[in-house]
Amino acid sequence: MADDRIVAVGGNTEVRALAHGYTCLIDLGGRAVVPGLVDAHAHMDREGLKAVCPSLAGAASIDDVLQRVEALVRATAPGEWIVTMPLGDPPYYFDVPTNLKEGRFPTRWELDRVAPRNPVYIRAIWGYWRHTLPLVSIANSEALRRAGVTRETVPPWEGVTIEKDSRGEPTGIFVEQTYMPLVELSLMAAAPRFSHAERVRALSDSMRIYAATGTTSVVEGHGVAEEVLRAYETLASRRDLTVRAHLFLSPSWGAGDPASIRARLDAWQTRIAGRGAGDAFLRVAGLVGEANPTLDNAVRARAMPYTGWAGFAYDAALPRAALREVLREAARREIRVASMGTDLLDLYEDVNRVVPIRDRRWVVEHISTLTADEIARIRDLGVVVTTHTNRYLFKEGEILRSRVGAEDSIVPLRSLRDAGVHVALATDNVPTSLFHPIWHAVARLDRSSRRIIAPGQRLARAEALRAATLEGAYLTFEEGEKGSLEPGKLADLAVLSDNPLTCPEDRIKDITAEVTIMAGRIVHGPGNGRP
Repeated sequence: MADDRIVAVGGNTEVRALAHGYTCLIDLGGRAVVPGLVDAHAHMDREGLKAVCPSLAGAASIDDVLQRVEALVRATAPGEWIVTMPLGDPPYYFDVPTNLKEGRFPTRWELDRVAPRNPVYIRAIWGYWRHTLPLVSIANSEALRRAGVTRETVPPWEGVTIEKDSRGEPTGIFVEQTYMPLVELSLMAAAPRFSHAERVRALSDSMRIYAATGTTSVVEGHGVAEEVLRAYETLASRRDLTVRAHLFLSPSWGAGDPASIRARLDAWQTRIAGRGAGDAFLRVAGLVGEANPTLDNAVRARAMPYTGWAGFAYDAALPRAALREVLREAARREIRVASMGTDLLDLYEDVNRVVPIRDRRWVVEHISTLTADEIARIRDLGVVVTTHTNRYLFKEGEILRSRVGAEDSIVPLRSLRDAGVHVALATDNVPTSLFHPIWHAVARLDRSSRRIIAPGQRLARAEALRAATLEGAYLTFEEGEKGSLEPGKLADLAVLSDNPLTCPEDRIKDITAEVTIMAGRIVHGPGNGRP
């Protein structure tokens, strides 16, 4: 490597001949080296945020929870807020509250015993970590008082329950039938929120965590709101980005009327049209299309520009008729579009009839099931696909198998590849390592039943690794710059703890990076920060 580029690839003798007195030599000891991984839908900013609030992981009873809270009270001035992470164990927070000996959640009065003068709020999980409902958060009496929650308080949305005792008094337990927490943005909005400084520190921590898994680039395919973009820009201004980031914009449409939509597109165009604005470390390009605004998101949007765990705008959705016009206008302005699932495939086709998008690499993300017809339509549009195997294979593969008649339609990676569709793997931040999706693509094992889901859709190991490297680079028009180990390409690579092409299949998911190099600089491992 010289500067930020690969100079040569070969055996020890020929490569050593290129070394000079100032060359840094790393003896890999026969370990596997791969191109830096590209996470096609990362939500990387969330990972570091998980350390902002104290953890309750490992608590096995209500007494355990109270002891944790009591220790926090001793370290906190009277009257100051104590906000913790949710009950349960990361990254998934499965089996709550049955993980507690009592099989139930603590109440406000139990929390009051150890925190009579401090407001205490135990947050709900981000529901897409676990993919099961409900979400539950808990407040003690002082927190309820500061939030103004009383026996007369009305839930802000029909999917929220304020649990009450036999006397009609709130127990402090909030139950939400939604995957995205709403209570902390509404009823408990008085509790402290993530600050800009915390987001910046958390994003820096997130990059270190992702780099430790061999990831050197991420794509934020769900898009980022302005507050997350500001955190990225702060780190970029300090030249402190250790993972490359390509960000789609999560559009905040506000009122969503035609005049304001056009005004916002005018304001964003310079930044997000074409290849967008930025450099090889941080680039903003394209926007996310979402249809059908919901009442619960309307409640969340009242907290904007704050987005909590989401990191994307809660008012990003438009009615389909309005979205159709936005997508057409985006195509005219050469603004690339990404969307979740196949719901907008017909709108993509409508746009293509007006402004061809065949070579624009519009994106369909989080695929779950696809018919042969949908695969053909995706191919014909030149659409790039990203996956969510953590959910649709590992957690819900058996559920999908029981629902659909054609098992081969479940995350049909082989069919997509055979059709010539470009597919990039993604983590969705649960967990952070792309070696889990690589393993999912190869093993296709359901977590609960341990059944292999649609075995005919398996990828070979080398194909899965390519989907986590070169295909991720293709997603951002950078296949000529990264994604493979070739002279002239960016020096992004990872030295692995095991060889994903030869190790026992079940060990693929456990692979980590012993050394990660981004732009010719060690960002993880011995000599961190050294060029």
